[in-house]
Amino acid sequence: MDFTLSETQEIARKTVRDFTEQEIIPRSHEFDESQEFPHDWAKKMGELGLLGVFVPEKYGGAGLDTVSYAITIEELSRGDASAGVIAAVCNGLVCEPLLRYGTEDQKERYLGRVARGEWLGAYALTEPGSGSDAAAMRTTAKLDGEAWILNGTKTFATNASVAKVIITYARTGPKKHDISAFIVPAASKGFSVLKKENKMGIRASDTVTLGFDSMRIPKDNLLGGLHKGFTIAMATLDGGRIGIAAQALGIAQRALEEATRYAREREAFDQKIAEFQAIQWKLADMATEIDAARLLTYKAAHLEDLGRRHTYESSVAKLFASEVAHRAVDSAVQIHGGYGFIKDYVVEKLYRDQRVTEIYEGTSEIQRLVIARAVLGK
Repeated sequence: MDFTLSETQEIARKTVRDFTEQEIIPRSHEFDESQEFPHDWAKKMGELGLLGVFVPEKYGGAGLDTVSYAITIEELSRGDASAGVIAAVCNGLVCEPLLRYGTEDQKERYLGRVARGEWLGAYALTEPGSGSDAAAMRTTAKLDGEAWILNGTKTFATNASVAKVIITYARTGPKKHDISAFIVPAASKGFSVLKKENKMGIRASDTVTLGFDSMRIPKDNLLGGLHKGFTIAMATLDGGRIGIAAQALGIAQRALEEATRYAREREAFDQKIAEFQAIQWKLADMATEIDAARLLTYKAAHLEDLGRRHTYESSVAKLFASEVAHRAVDSAVQIHGGYGFIKDYVVEKLYRDQRVTEIYEGTSEIQRLVIARAVLGK
């Protein structure tokens, strides 16, 4: 069993780390304050192949593996969690279902444009009345000749007001799981952005509520077959949880780095606070848990590369990494003392950004349910 990264994976880490240091970190505070979407970041991520990491080169992607994808999201999120989620949505929630379930025509029309960064992609599953219970959605799609007519509302849709294509789920029959997935061109008549959310964290990430008012989309934009949407959504979220685990890792790693740096610089009682055992133990716990979370995340990514089912492993990685990040940012703020509560210090932002990793793409409670069912054989 080899735990070392390949040369290609190490190059991927260095490439994204360099990009993050040069482009993301210098403007992170600015975008957090303004809540402006970082179009420059997205454009450059596309040029570097970071929006289609595991998409084959013939479709315009970088042609790397899922472990490289996890590394990419981790490194982007180390700089700014908003950058991480922008890329995670394009990769895991848009490119992945297009690659796995799309027809060749759909791949040619949509996949390459997202993978190359020409278009941003978004994902619309959650509704105001259905979050964890995705099958309770009320958005409908009815076939009318050569077009599907969409009606309904989606909320917490990441990238959606700046995206050109949105993977959208709608009810197409009377049964609970009669749900289908659609490739929705955002510029179509009947599509509207109803509200932009004012969030606690990941404030440079675009999060909106969408409305579909008798919106017509081509019949051929059905993705993966009629009533296959729930299966597609659940399989997509298995991969998506790898991305969120990696995002949490990046946040936690940055928290450790900032806490370590501050502990080496700050003096109290005539010595650096890094000399105090209380601080050393916090740093040791942070480092240990981050390493463990990284192994779980890379394991889930590796199973994806092997083509093996990884629902359990992805849930374990997402649950553990997000809660490790919670503890890491809390410790980092505590080590900073009063300065950890001040916006001039990045740990304050990390504290806010981390919280959503325990909520989206399946809450911690949902992850525990998935894990428990696997343990019990249900």
